[in-house]
Amino acid sequence: MDPIATARYGLMAASNRFETAATRIVSAPSDPGVDLGTEFVEVIQAKHAFSANLSVIRYAQDMWDSLLAIQSR
Repeated sequence: MDPIATARYGLMAASNRFETAATRIVSAPSDPGVDLGTEFVEVIQAKHAFSANLSVIRYAQDMWDSLLAIQSR
């Protein structure tokens, strides 16, 4: 299992969720079926998902750095 590949997929999914919600928010004045509250919640959730996946990448990088440091001893 590659945590960086998984996190990269998560980053792309969060980015797509954010873009979709942002597009719906922009179209809200002309589309009465758009619930702004729901779309803003979606934006916030996408932001948190993006941050969580970045944390996974940082943690995986720290693990690799630690392993390399152990091997170089």
